[in-house]
Amino acid sequence: MSVKNLITMKYLPIAITVFIFIIYLFTLAPSVIQIDSGELAAVQATLGIAHPTGYPLFTIIGYLFLKIPFPITTIAKANLLAAVWCSLGVFLFIKSVLLTLNNTSIQKPNNKKQKTKTIKSVEPTENNYNLVLVSAIIGGLFLSFSKTFWMQSTSVEVYSLQIFLFTLIIFTSLKAFYSDNNKITNWKWVGFSLALGFSNHMTTILTLPLVSILYFMKEGFIKNSILKIGFTFLISLPILILFYSFLPLRALSNPEINWGNPVNWENFFRHITGKQYQIWLFSSAEAAKKQLFYFINNLTLEFTIVGIILALIGLILTFKYYKKLALVLSISFIVALLYSVNYDIVDIDSYFLFNYILIALFISTGSYYLLKTLAKFLRSKQLLISASIVIGLLPLIVNYSAVDQSDQFTFEDYTKSILNSVENNSIIFSYQWDYFISASYYYQFVENYRKDVVVIDKELLRRSWYYNQLQRNYPDVVNNIDYEVKNFLEALKPFEKDENYNPSILELRYRDVMTNLISKNSHRDYYIGLEIYANEMQRGEYTLPEGYQLVPHLLLFKAVKSNDYISAPDPDFVIRFSNNENRYTQFIKETIGRMLSYRILYEINWNKIDRAKMYYQKLRSLLPEFKVPEPIIKVLESTKQ
Repeated sequence: MSVKNLITMKYLPIAITVFIFIIYLFTLAPSVIQIDSGELAAVQATLGIAHPTGYPLFTIIGYLFLKIPFPITTIAKANLLAAVWCSLGVFLFIKSVLLTLNNTSIQKPNNKKQKTKTIKSVEPTENNYNLVLVSAIIGGLFLSFSKTFWMQSTSVEVYSLQIFLFTLIIFTSLKAFYSDNNKITNWKWVGFSLALGFSNHMTTILTLPLVSILYFMKEGFIKNSILKIGFTFLISLPILILFYSFLPLRALSNPEINWGNPVNWENFFRHITGKQYQIWLFSSAEAAKKQLFYFINNLTLEFTIVGIILALIGLILTFKYYKKLALVLSISFIVALLYSVNYDIVDIDSYFLFNYILIALFISTGSYYLLKTLAKFLRSKQLLISASIVIGLLPLIVNYSAVDQSDQFTFEDYTKSILNSVENNSIIFSYQWDYFISASYYYQFVENYRKDVVVIDKELLRRSWYYNQLQRNYPDVVNNIDYEVKNFLEALKPFEKDENYNPSILELRYRDVMTNLISKNSHRDYYIGLEIYANEMQRGEYTLPEGYQLVPHLLLFKAVKSNDYISAPDPDFVIRFSNNENRYTQFIKETIGRMLSYRILYEINWNKIDRAKMYYQKLRSLLPEFKVPEPIIKVLESTKQ
């Protein structure tokens, strides 16, 4: 091979990775976004304990990265790290494809009896070099700009690091498989990669079929190969122990965010196994069917129809010319998919990431076959290569607007507006985790923004560890309901230990905790989220203490022990809505619209027409598309001069 091609092979994947990273920077979120973004950024910044399964590797690396003195906010740095991980993941993916295609010579048999041959050759031939490299790049582009993969690069998430670890495991496994010797050291890096993977996220289990098949195809199913597995496990186990020891050791210092409080074996085991989420795993065949159809229906949205066609071509022709590789990838794909579709959660997309990586591998192989065939008929190979790269950029064009988070400030503004709407030392009782509570973790614990406000998650009150976190951050609030908390925790103990428990007593004592949070902390102003009023209170699952009633305040309901008119702040809050709408921003819009409507009706009932008009004008200016209740319009229209 020429020196020029050697240089190109070495540096072009790096150049493509840099290009992808630059595109990621254009779509990077500048602030907190939905779901776990705020909590995870806060955990990294404060070295806290994240929600199950704890993600120690993610937390430790993030903590160190946030110490780098970039002239940007902490949340922006955390989001930037996500883009770094995804870009590096694409680089390892391209290297994996190069490794595979350079070690697999696919030749059409001359007759039916001739078998497919495999040539062990790390260096590609001169004629084959460009096609292999371009094919790897095409697959890398389709992967990097597929919707779910790209979305992981826009904000802080454990899945961005997991993408890097998935590709690291694939690369090290292929490297060991294609090595020219049977040294045990070939697989130690696979074990090291797996240990890092499990130190971050348990979806690393999805890679085990791929690793296992490659291993036994290479080493054989013999005594010596079993011994190698044992040795690899022994040298990898200390890595797992090292990282997971972070959880109990850090929990002993009682950080502000201490999810699960894993200070003992029982709490630790419950936390790292994600026990509270297991209820959604393998829940029903119907749920699995729903998730499977969701996966299938979204494939063209992820990769475009062109990408899916290339993947199918790659699958079919790989089976035809190199069945072993096709079987390895197909079995790994099916097992990973069957596992993922059996997780009945709304935000399932991230659990398909390993499958998407395998699809991209088939896109690369499909591209290789097509390029190899077309090269025989086209004189201009440069034109062919250029056109192929342009096709690889198709998902970038299609998915850009859907993943762009560069103007996403909605969750920051919504969270700050809620915190600013209440008096000093108020209590906010809610379970808007995806929209407000998670974000509040970041702003309160990292930026110290309105840290005087006590934010309590209604659903987390069902967990014993949460009272430890509340006690650490708001001791007087918890001390005032000490009797109710002790009774509830006593009833909760057999439930958390999977022993027989009385659900009626448990629910009764849980309600006692919620009710007495108000009555025994009466020196604090108390606020309730719309979701509690619209759901639990309407169903009779939650009631206020005797003598209390709810008044629509601004973005929350205020619990008051009075029949007098209760004033609320002027609606001078600002919410910046992104051009990239999703169900989370729509929920925020709906919540704001409904709360302002409730306040307008409240003002009208007290004959405060000028105040009602002020809130109405805010509603119209902020949410012009919101359908205002007809009674409001009629009353305000009738009062016009």
